[in-house]
Amino acid sequence: MQYAQGGGLTPVEQVKREAVRLEAGPPNGSKRGWYGPGCGGVTGDGPVGAPVAVERLSPQQWQRLEAELKPGPLAHGNDDEEQGWTLKRVKLLIGRLFHVGYTVQGGWQLLRRHGWSCQVLVRRELERDEEAIEVWKVEVWPRVKVPRTIWAPTSASRTKAASR
Repeated sequence: MQYAQGGGLTPVEQVKREAVRLEAGPPNGSKRGWYGPGCGGVTGDGPVGAPVAVERLSPQQWQRLEAELKPGPLAHGNDDEEQGWTLKRVKLLIGRLFHVGYTVQGGWQLLRRHGWSCQVLVRRELERDEEAIEVWKVEVWPRVKVPRTIWAPTSASRTKAASR
């Protein structure tokens, strides 16, 4: 442990203090894992928090899953072609094909690990009429749009006679 400006101790006293501190062990009294081979005994077990995802599909299963995803959701009985593959659909497909349970988030992590990314489909309006839109822009919009007021010099001064 390092202290600012040596903690007020000389270099020799600092070495003694560190030796005493290391003999005492960790502050909570647990010495398990404290003494080990070299620096390895003091290193941590990895990041704290969510466990690292475990790959539950073999490389052959992943290749089959990719082959099943390529034709699209329509090939697997999903009637809404516009929506594409949702994470829920991918999760259900994995469960149906391999009898392996994934959560929606786990399915997303699996796809990301294998280089897949989120794709947002562009929806086109089926009833969009470009000619009618152009007519509206030319004929209706100028009547609806409020004309800009012409700029005139104004004053916010309180010394103006009209503001008294």
